[in-house]
Amino acid sequence: MIVIGLGTVWILDGLEVTTVGNIASRLSEEGSGLAITSAQVTGLAAALYVAGACAGALFFGWLTDRFGRKKLFMVTLAVYLAATAMTGLSFSAWWFFLFRFLTGFGIGGEYAAINSAIDELIPSKYRGRVDLIINGSYWLGAVGGALLSIVMLNTDYFPQNLGWRLTFALGVVLGLVILLVRQHVPESPRWQLIHGHQEEANKLVDSVEREIEEDKHAELPSATGEITIHERKSIGFGLIAKTVFRSYPKRAVLGLSLFVGQAFLYNAITFGFGAILTTFFDVKSGHTGYYFAVIAAGNFFGPLVLGKLFDTVGRRIMIAGTYIVPGILLFITAWLFDRGSLTANTLTACWCVVLFFASAGASSAYLTVSEIFPIETRAMAIAFFYAIGTAVGGISGPLIFADLTESGDPGDTALAFCIGAALMCAAGVVAAFLAVNAEQRSLEDIARPLSQMEKSGGQRSGSGGGPARMGDTAG
Repeated sequence: MIVIGLGTVWILDGLEVTTVGNIASRLSEEGSGLAITSAQVTGLAAALYVAGACAGALFFGWLTDRFGRKKLFMVTLAVYLAATAMTGLSFSAWWFFLFRFLTGFGIGGEYAAINSAIDELIPSKYRGRVDLIINGSYWLGAVGGALLSIVMLNTDYFPQNLGWRLTFALGVVLGLVILLVRQHVPESPRWQLIHGHQEEANKLVDSVEREIEEDKHAELPSATGEITIHERKSIGFGLIAKTVFRSYPKRAVLGLSLFVGQAFLYNAITFGFGAILTTFFDVKSGHTGYYFAVIAAGNFFGPLVLGKLFDTVGRRIMIAGTYIVPGILLFITAWLFDRGSLTANTLTACWCVVLFFASAGASSAYLTVSEIFPIETRAMAIAFFYAIGTAVGGISGPLIFADLTESGDPGDTALAFCIGAALMCAAGVVAAFLAVNAEQRSLEDIARPLSQMEKSGGQRSGSGGGPARMGDTAG
């Protein structure tokens, strides 16, 4: 229920981004009903979408830590749905740009609320693989968006000015279904306990344990330890910043490095892949979806196949490897592209292999920042690193890439590939030295809660209600 209720929004995000990337050339055609260029769709509109996601992550991240995971992952999905519907009704470029920003605003809020909930609800033994697979489900949506664009852009089925609008409408329908499923996903008991809802937290955990015991016909093992926390209603920005940058400076550098590397690579290429095919290989705008479906499938299988290794081999080796390996492979792809040795099919094959590894690495960035900081700062930490990393790589990436691709010079596009490859390799080197061995460890063991009280009973930090006890289970 948790995986479906929370993970399916990544399918929506993948559907959204891929659809826009594939319909860029159609929107720029005369008769589309919208006066806009392909470069504006893959450049300015893409950058605005990412800027909205950064702003939404910070805004909703703060609300998530203050009002709870469940309330916010319902609100953020509602914002996304409304903005997507309005995008489909675009009648001018400014309207399209505005609602691309607001769509990203809703999606950005999803990242903070959902990754917080995932890590706080999934047992530590499986946390790595589940987090990676849920984040990797983005690419199932990308496959759907790619194939959907083929049908919707076929003028034998839909008029030139209608098909692209219907793709947004279908995204809204899917989102409404997810909204219904998500109502049954529980609030995080960790958040409830710290924010003074001890009775609700106990009821939730008891009900889950009871269901599991009835299903397995065996008693669950007892908790291995206990910590005492001081209940508090909210955490100020000052304390969050102090905790992240003063108490965990190396972890802060790690989080920023991982997000910058993957954000530049993915936002640049995801938004621009269709334009590369039409510009350099004369692929028809209605056929780019076939190629994108192939690389999207490679992206999904990466976390699916490699996810378990993050819990067994370990975080440090796997994070570093899934950044450095695709970076090296991307340098090779750039060299072959610049030489003119690739076709549309072979370029797609190269990207499929590169992104098989890179997808697991990108997903591990969200996993990393969601588990290496104290629970009170979790949503804001995810929001901050996503926003800063994505602002650096995700906004500049599409803008730079759109200009380099539009020039029609293979060397310019190869340069964009190399920039993405260099940033991925650099992030991998940082991970090799600074990654935290968080595999199969309780969240409270990885980063001590700010609300935890000393054994003597003295309050460690902050103020709020009375003490509450949290069993130190498997996480």
